[in-house]
Amino acid sequence: MIDSNSAAGGAAATTGAGAALPDTAWRTRDIVVAAVVGVAFGVVFWIWGFAWSATEPLNNVFPVFRDSLYAVWLIPAVLAPLIIRKPGAALFAEMVAAGVSALLGSQWGVDTLLSGFVQGAAAELVFAFTLYRIWTPPILAIAAIASAAAAWAHDWVLYYSDVDLGLQVVRLVLMSVSALVFVAGGSILLERSLRRAGVLEGFPA
Repeated sequence: MIDSNSAAGGAAATTGAGAALPDTAWRTRDIVVAAVVGVAFGVVFWIWGFAWSATEPLNNVFPVFRDSLYAVWLIPAVLAPLIIRKPGAALFAEMVAAGVSALLGSQWGVDTLLSGFVQGAAAELVFAFTLYRIWTPPILAIAAIASAAAAWAHDWVLYYSDVDLGLQVVRLVLMSVSALVFVAGGSILLERSLRRAGVLEGFPA
């Protein structure tokens, strides 16, 4: 439900686990910001698709070493909910990003949308488990790793079914570390930078 007259940031929102439930009504500004995050990263995803192909030589160092850069595709699933702090933000932003990337001509075609769904949904489940009340770095880290794990499982089934189990485990570790650095850490830095720039006025801190 959209509530344009909601108090800025939702007064009930909090990082404390014992406080009242946060305001879950989406305002117009929430939709706009989540969409902007999604569209911006959709362009990033499309560009990163070319970079991903160019970084294949990294696998000459170690067969799955390139996956240490995987988490660029997961950032909207943590950044958008960190800013908006409303149910559905992770899934919405990741799906918008995936959709934009697909429209621009992602090399993975329609599967880009499926990837976006599983990645966003995994992070969404973590935030839902906290009832959208806890936004500490550990929770963001868990959400980032959950998103990476979902992407790992998706890719294993569709692209790496013939890869040795040991390498699959290494992929998961590399993707999880990548998620901690790029997704959790990167989202925190981006959110703080946007807040200092005054872009997030009216959003919960």
